[in-house]
Amino acid sequence: MRIPIILTSVLFVTAAAAQSNFEKDVRPLLEKSCVMCHNDQAAAGGLRIAAFTAAPSLQTNRPGWERIVAKVASGEMPPKGVPRPPQTQVDAFVQFVEGEFDRADRAKKPDPGRVTARRLNRAEYANTVRDLLGVHFKASEEFPPDDSGYGFDNIGDVLTVSPTLLNMYLSAAERIASRAVGADPLPKAGVFDKKRKVRRRGPGAIELSDLIEYDAEYIVRPLITGHRGTEGKPVSLVISVDGKPLKTVDVPSAFTLVNRQGGSTQRVSEEVRVFLPHGPHVFRAEFVNDEVLKTIDASARLNTGKNIFPDSFEIAGPYASAVTSSKPFLLCDPASGVVCVERILSALARRAYRRPVSKDEVGRLVKVHNRALASGYNAPQSLQFAITAMLVSPQFLFRIERDPKPGLVGRITDLELASRLSYFLWSSMPDEELLRTAESGKLHLPTVLDAQVKRLLADDKSAALAENFAGQWLEIRSLDAAKPDPKKFPTWNADLREAMRTETTLFFNHVLKENRPISDFLDANYTFVNDAMAKHYGIEGVTGADFRKVDLANGQRGGVLTQASVLTVSSYPSRTSVVLRGKYLLDNVLGAPPAAPPPDIPALDEAAVGTTKSLRQQMETHRQSAVCASCHARMDVLGFGLENYDAIGRWRTEDGKFPVDPGGTFPSGKAFTTPAEMKAVLRTDMPDFSRCLTEKMLIYALGRGLESYDRMPVRDIVRSAAANEYKFQTFITGVIRSLPFQARRVPVAKQEVAKK
Repeated sequence: MRIPIILTSVLFVTAAAAQSNFEKDVRPLLEKSCVMCHNDQAAAGGLRIAAFTAAPSLQTNRPGWERIVAKVASGEMPPKGVPRPPQTQVDAFVQFVEGEFDRADRAKKPDPGRVTARRLNRAEYANTVRDLLGVHFKASEEFPPDDSGYGFDNIGDVLTVSPTLLNMYLSAAERIASRAVGADPLPKAGVFDKKRKVRRRGPGAIELSDLIEYDAEYIVRPLITGHRGTEGKPVSLVISVDGKPLKTVDVPSAFTLVNRQGGSTQRVSEEVRVFLPHGPHVFRAEFVNDEVLKTIDASARLNTGKNIFPDSFEIAGPYASAVTSSKPFLLCDPASGVVCVERILSALARRAYRRPVSKDEVGRLVKVHNRALASGYNAPQSLQFAITAMLVSPQFLFRIERDPKPGLVGRITDLELASRLSYFLWSSMPDEELLRTAESGKLHLPTVLDAQVKRLLADDKSAALAENFAGQWLEIRSLDAAKPDPKKFPTWNADLREAMRTETTLFFNHVLKENRPISDFLDANYTFVNDAMAKHYGIEGVTGADFRKVDLANGQRGGVLTQASVLTVSSYPSRTSVVLRGKYLLDNVLGAPPAAPPPDIPALDEAAVGTTKSLRQQMETHRQSAVCASCHARMDVLGFGLENYDAIGRWRTEDGKFPVDPGGTFPSGKAFTTPAEMKAVLRTDMPDFSRCLTEKMLIYALGRGLESYDRMPVRDIVRSAAANEYKFQTFITGVIRSLPFQARRVPVAKQEVAKK
């Protein structure tokens, strides 16, 4: 009986110490600074402080206390006009409350949570098909958009499956299998005008990136237009595919101009015929040794009456070819018999299902092949039917994890860990090395796991983190829906939009690959631009369409917050928005999303913005209401700090008739006068930013929202990152090493059965 007595004594002493410290560090601040507004009569914000005046309330009313400590720590409370306690008292208050949270969380039994079985989203489906069969399938064009939850589209609970989607999966599987094996006849050849997708890669060059559907021969035909007069030397045109020059021809400097219907000039074509395997290819047509081009004014380079230039591409095909492309998954000739077919399907199913497969599973696929063969299809076509069946199997379409046995909480298997790891970092299936390591039962060993994480991050497929994690965390996917007012922003076009996206993607990948501190996201002295982005930003000395890293020196740019992609998606089509930008920072940087706005908020007078009133004047009037001020006090300060950037991210010093005033003061009392100074203040909030980034990354990695039992893992990851100078890869490894990533809980219903 001595052990229970000792434990009781320890608990009593601990509770007494907590009450004593509560009386010293917490109650005085509550009574002096909070009671006047949050008493039983006023109850500002619906908060009555009387419920929080004793230490036990830290555990019985945790959500309320989290709200209080967040407001006090950020400086939002006490509000302006109420005497603020000394900073030492505020720090002691916050430290004690968070310490009690920490102690309570560590005393609880660890809970990794539970991830529901979930289907592959569009990006995961396309990448998995690519890595399994070498087929580049445009899932974003073939399937409807995936539903999102908690800011991401890989959340198991919202990735529903409808009968319509199942039909789409079947149709897609048939086409994918056909492309993979290539046993079906080619469609009738045709000519495809790709002019809309052409990108100019300099004054005398165009480039087209496109997906070739079939292994076949194609005619690549660049079209040239324009006129330089009757004098001048011929121009050499080089036609290249995937960086390899295939043909060089001389193009005359003068064409006979013939008006076509609609007034367009005649276009002269040169062509090359080449075998192209299925997949993405880059076509380029470029003038070389063009001395005349150097003398033509830049404004006339696309004037068909003064210059000649490559204008567009036509691609014709597919044409049958004696050349064939490699099919790595075809381990033998399927026409040689059932033994070969079993070998092919066994190897494919193991990779498609991300685990070893049974003889029965392979047997069912072989039966599909045999039925097709008996119906008159040849062996390769019959194999396509079996692959189709594999691609519509739940084992392929869903990421399924088994409940731990025995016990109610247990480590996931190494094979399940391999899938969690690859879909987190690559948005795709495990490769052969990762799968073999998982099958050996050694993947969960810390040194082995760390080595695999390092290898996966070094692989080019880790670019999926930029596309799918950063694309949603930073919301740059929303660029596709951005439609700035063409009258106010005439420089906006599709090429500029893609350049914006490319800048942020390259920046994110650089921080990832170089393991830079995450403070670079807030402020950095470099970015990535081409000539279009350099012109947009007013950066001199950058020519050409290729992106390169440039140093930033004048303080106007630095970090993602001042990149045009972020500034555009956080603006309205016709103007900037202090609220949208402030909310963006609260959501994605500080992890403190504001409450939903109350109903019936009066709209801003759009006609007055920049004409009779500045945006700041309108907003100050707008938030005179105490209800509005409670949220806007912090949000608007952040938004005004970015007002030097217009709705497509260009630097400005005036908004209409009024000078831009980007200055502000945070509720904590920290003030700034420029965007650079605001970013410097944000860098002092690294704990908040690192917590926000950790929560976003953990949600994305797990495919579920976070719960109360995830608080401790989040804090552990943040502390580990802080001890490693907030290096970006530290957050990734912290997520992967965490209990929620490596374990799962049995559902409540099974727990109850286990108890009985």
